[in-house]
Amino acid sequence: MECGRDGVVPPPEHQAPLKCTTEDAIPPSPTLSSEEFLQFKRKATTIVEEYFSTDDVAATANELRELRVPCYHYYFVKKLVSVAMDRHDREKEMAAVLLSSLYGDVVDRPQLYKGFCELTESCDDLSVDTPDAVDILGVFVARAIVDDMLPPAFLAKQGACLPNGCKGAEVLRRAEKGYLSVPHHGEVVLQRWGGSKRITVEEAKARISDILEEYLGSGDRSEALRCIRDLKIPFFHHDVVKRALVLAVERGGAAEGHILDLLKSASEEGVINESQIGKGFDRLIDSVDDLALDVPNARCLLKSVIHKASSEGWLCASGLKPFPPEPKKTSEVDEASVREFKAKAVSIIKEYFMTGDIMEVVSRLETENDSCCSSFNAIFVQRLINAAMDRKSREREMASVLLSALCMPPDDVVAGFHLLIEAAEDAALDNPAIVEDLTMFFARSVVDEVIAPSDLEAMEEDAGRVKSEGSTGMLALRNARALLSAKLSAERILRCWGGGGSGKAGWELDEVKDMISKLLQEYDCGGDIREACRRIKDLGMPFFHHEVVKKALVAIIEKRGKDERLWGLLRECYGRGLITPNQMTKGFERVADCVEDLALDVPDAGKQFGCCVERARKEGWLDASFSMARPGQPVSNGVCS
Repeated sequence: MECGRDGVVPPPEHQAPLKCTTEDAIPPSPTLSSEEFLQFKRKATTIVEEYFSTDDVAATANELRELRVPCYHYYFVKKLVSVAMDRHDREKEMAAVLLSSLYGDVVDRPQLYKGFCELTESCDDLSVDTPDAVDILGVFVARAIVDDMLPPAFLAKQGACLPNGCKGAEVLRRAEKGYLSVPHHGEVVLQRWGGSKRITVEEAKARISDILEEYLGSGDRSEALRCIRDLKIPFFHHDVVKRALVLAVERGGAAEGHILDLLKSASEEGVINESQIGKGFDRLIDSVDDLALDVPNARCLLKSVIHKASSEGWLCASGLKPFPPEPKKTSEVDEASVREFKAKAVSIIKEYFMTGDIMEVVSRLETENDSCCSSFNAIFVQRLINAAMDRKSREREMASVLLSALCMPPDDVVAGFHLLIEAAEDAALDNPAIVEDLTMFFARSVVDEVIAPSDLEAMEEDAGRVKSEGSTGMLALRNARALLSAKLSAERILRCWGGGGSGKAGWELDEVKDMISKLLQEYDCGGDIREACRRIKDLGMPFFHHEVVKKALVAIIEKRGKDERLWGLLRECYGRGLITPNQMTKGFERVADCVEDLALDVPDAGKQFGCCVERARKEGWLDASFSMARPGQPVSNGVCS
């Protein structure tokens, strides 16, 4: 008599239905007691959890061998994958690597085959807790085939054993059509979860910065602690401490309080141990003089933070390094040098407005400001914008383009803006429209990524300490922030002086469309995704990115949904913020408007577009309220016909 699932023998009157037989025959479960099987399940669960904590493949293999029940290894396969499905990409990659390492040596082919059979059969249950279980399990199946653990025939043979309409059958279709049938499918599948179970130091630093920024934005301490745990890099938690302290010193006020609360909770809950906390403080003490270049009183602020942490009991201040001696202050730039540079800056700017030669400006600035003095950079920014405001739209556009091309440190640009704000009241006597002009220059600098939106907020906060609410500079800063928060503001700001964010008067519309078509074609033929994103950004027309969305969707529809590369490009652009939600929605709307025309070449274009819309909703690109129906178009079964 055969054992039923999980090794329990069903009574004769409840025999399990016959399973399909294949050349990779699924081994029957051994006749062992249900208690012994339950004991294996408990141990297997522990082994899986320990593996995700330690990332030790060899130890995991030894522990599985020591259980001495290879007839139940199919359950270990099922448990490993089902646990990984509910975790991050790192754990999914770890699970795939472990299966590949165990296959043949510890887990034999029939057991692995049976494990994946049971996973596909239980996909309906897995979907209850993991909404995207179909896609994740589809990748695991494709990965097992790419790693030569499952035969390609598994898809057809197991599909014949599953009832129509179940999620397991959808998993097999997803693996075949969505992953194994695409160009370069091996690379696509292997890189689906990062290609490596380990993250680099640079990736770890980037993730830590993202966690801290999100925490300061949301205030959700428990979520921040969970994210720190999920990084699984306890040996690198000192970097969490250091980066958190830098934010506390730089932003002060409420941000400092939030950071200290987070570090205190991390210490009390054991997320970051005492050694890593001390090491993080020591690292910042070593580099405090570098931080002082941006925050002049950084040394005093850090000492204050140390005192607060020590008084709250989660930091041993006596165990920290002593502060390095304060560096001697360099003498300020003498007034004669400043006057000389101002005169030369005016000459450089006048010549630029006549020739438009950006490289000449760069060369002359390097000559005149060979030490890259911050105060000289700030003076040049002030003189450039003042000169542009006294001229026409052409010169104002040229000034913004030059400011973007110079790639000055944002702090130097901000310092130049402060000089403009300080002198704004006097300048208003000669330029009645100075508020509007400064508003556009401030906003344009944010759109061109010369400064960050947070720099604009900090400028308003700093100016508020010395300027009245109704002063010219404060009005310009508030107006700029309000303008940036409006919908489609980037297009208006980039076109405010007749330009398009480029050195010339702006691209022709047909020229831009042609460039987008070419870069999408080149990427679809095997190009690099980073290069494609860079070229989209270099167009300098973020308000026209809906054309990228439209052309990519049309290509996907024409290939009847088989073009995963273009879909991956849209995902990457959206994830980087290169394509905004507004531009994504607009692109889908434009395709909805022309779906009838597409149907002339692709009869099922409406159906294909409906699939794209559903997929985009699942990805979070489109709001649930998005409708494919357009005015004047008939709707059939929820899809535009």
